[in-house]
Amino acid sequence: MEQFVIEAIKKILVQDKVPSVALIKGHLSQSVPMPIIISVLGRYKSDPDNFKIDEKQSNIQKVKENSSQSQLDRIENKLDQLLTLLQDSKKIGNT
Repeated sequence: MEQFVIEAIKKILVQDKVPSVALIKGHLSQSVPMPIIISVLGRYKSDPDNFKIDEKQSNIQKVKENSSQSQLDRIENKLDQLLTLLQDSKKIGNT
């Protein structure tokens, strides 16, 4: 279970954020007991060099985030278009 916490901390570090219990919990893919989260976070704070991420992993994570954001932008644009069409059809129906 500690490995899940370590991976969550590395994901947070890739985003140039400072790991905290709340951020770690938000990045976990499964439930991990709070004492384990606190223990691993304590180890990180006492020796952050053990949690360094390599440049390749950092670049991969950033590409994934950009891809997700791009996809989210496309979905948002389509939703805006649908809402506009729906509003236009309501205006036509009310006249």
